[in-house]
Amino acid sequence: MRRMFRWGGLLIALLVLFSIALAQDDPSPETIFQAFLDDLRNDIEILADRTFPLAERPDNWIGNDDFTSDSMLADLFIDNELLADQIYGAGQRPANWIGVSSTVADLIARNIRHDLELSAIAILGEDIRPEDWRGGPRLFQCSQSLMNIIYVLEIEYRISANTPTTVLDYCDSLRVEAVEELVPAAVGGQTIENIPDLLLAVRGDLERLADEVLGVNNRPGGWIDNTSVDDPAFIADLTTDLNQIADIILDNRRPEGWNSLISQTDNQAALLSLRFNLELLTDVAFGFDNRPNGWQGATEIFRCSPVVQSLANLVVNTYPYEIPQTSATGRDFCIIVEASANFAVENPPPPEVLEEIAAEEFAIQFRAESRNAFTYDDSAATVYYGVLPWGTEFRAWYRNFGDSTMMFVSGDGFALYIDRRWTTMSEETFRTLPTLEGVIPMTFCDASWCNGPAPTPTPTGSGPLLDIINSGTQPAQPVLQVTADADVSGKQLVNWNNIRINYLLFREDVGLAQVTLEICRDANQLVCEPVISVFDSTTQQGVPAVSQSAGLNVYQLPFGYSTRFTIEGETLFSEDIWLTDPSLGGGQ
Repeated sequence: MRRMFRWGGLLIALLVLFSIALAQDDPSPETIFQAFLDDLRNDIEILADRTFPLAERPDNWIGNDDFTSDSMLADLFIDNELLADQIYGAGQRPANWIGVSSTVADLIARNIRHDLELSAIAILGEDIRPEDWRGGPRLFQCSQSLMNIIYVLEIEYRISANTPTTVLDYCDSLRVEAVEELVPAAVGGQTIENIPDLLLAVRGDLERLADEVLGVNNRPGGWIDNTSVDDPAFIADLTTDLNQIADIILDNRRPEGWNSLISQTDNQAALLSLRFNLELLTDVAFGFDNRPNGWQGATEIFRCSPVVQSLANLVVNTYPYEIPQTSATGRDFCIIVEASANFAVENPPPPEVLEEIAAEEFAIQFRAESRNAFTYDDSAATVYYGVLPWGTEFRAWYRNFGDSTMMFVSGDGFALYIDRRWTTMSEETFRTLPTLEGVIPMTFCDASWCNGPAPTPTPTGSGPLLDIINSGTQPAQPVLQVTADADVSGKQLVNWNNIRINYLLFREDVGLAQVTLEICRDANQLVCEPVISVFDSTTQQGVPAVSQSAGLNVYQLPFGYSTRFTIEGETLFSEDIWLTDPSLGGGQ
């Protein structure tokens, strides 16, 4: 008896060892993706057992259950399509079947799970699954467009949905969260203008539909007819009336796609759902291309579901995608938009193309225009090259250290240093530029406006120009250019520091200011005389006075430093002038 026990114990030990060996030959998934593929194969086989006669398989069934093989995903797709042919008929599929739509492995697997769940509903029922059914995330039972909205939000914006998977109508609840909260958060808030007017247009079109269906001024009992868009109950009353007419037209049923959850707090989300429901109802009552006279819902995109509109808006803001230009209308238009937006999400450009797009967008971020900025050969502003004309475009590359506002830029025929404050570039963008640490850019200036190299113009007192120069390093000491024996009608030459300017009007749109001018004997501007002539060397004509103020001529001149004008008083003249940009806080 003991001998038999010993042999029995040995047999049990051998069986255990054999079981371990078998387990080692049947590895467990090592990644989430492998586990997902393994679950798909399990559930496809379960449904095939219930679908094919005698649980057999067609001759071309693959049945690959090696989730580590390179062909596993393709084999799952083929078998799932063979299963669908058996359930729906060869080549026949439900309207919301996805099939082949992507080149991304994760999305292909997700879409197979979505389609398999459709087949399970057709064979087993809406919420009926066998005990050994593994299933997948509940999200994968929602529409392709809603799945792609959540996918883009998570991948590109790191925004996740909060809708519990335990709610009764998960996909509809998730749709509300995505349309009302998540997509607006990603794209920066509301994207539709004149929402109150558009809501009133829904109210008006609902009345037109009611006139056609019930007769003019004939309405069911309980009809509210609230036309005050500022009334807090407006959305609720509009929803009630729309449902009343829908009950009459549809005999208390609703068409597929009807939005039963209408936001009472978000007017944009309410507009999308109410307009879509109204258009859907009118399609049923009059046909896809027919509308009552005076219909105001002329924008085709509003005939698409809120999910499709939200997806298109999200994709436009995320990928190189534009809503298709097409002559299609109504349902056909929405099918084209939905298909193109989903394709853009599931088939992104290759990485090198995305890198090129990102680089171009990055470059655009640092493009701006000059506002008569001084240009220099270095960040210390010691060698001057002239004024970068108003409106000249440039691309910024580097900024100076610390609190300096100097930056290295390039454009058509130049690569020099300018001050950010004399451009359209914001300080926030400027601060994101890389610094000059370890970089010595090559400078040049071949443009027609280049006057350098020349000494840097400097003022004798404080002011915007001094701040600009000091933003680099210490400037050269100011030098007063005075010639004792001037050769212009016996007048004395002074420089632009000696010109007293009174600013009357800034025309920032064209970079001009209207000013009165006095020219003074020294930079202290104590002994001055009225300017009686301004000569433009570019046009070889005098600049006419536009009016007079306080007995002085009013001239219209450009912002910034310029050597194109000769400024004359009775005994003094200057060959340069400086008009400050209004953004720097007024005149001298």
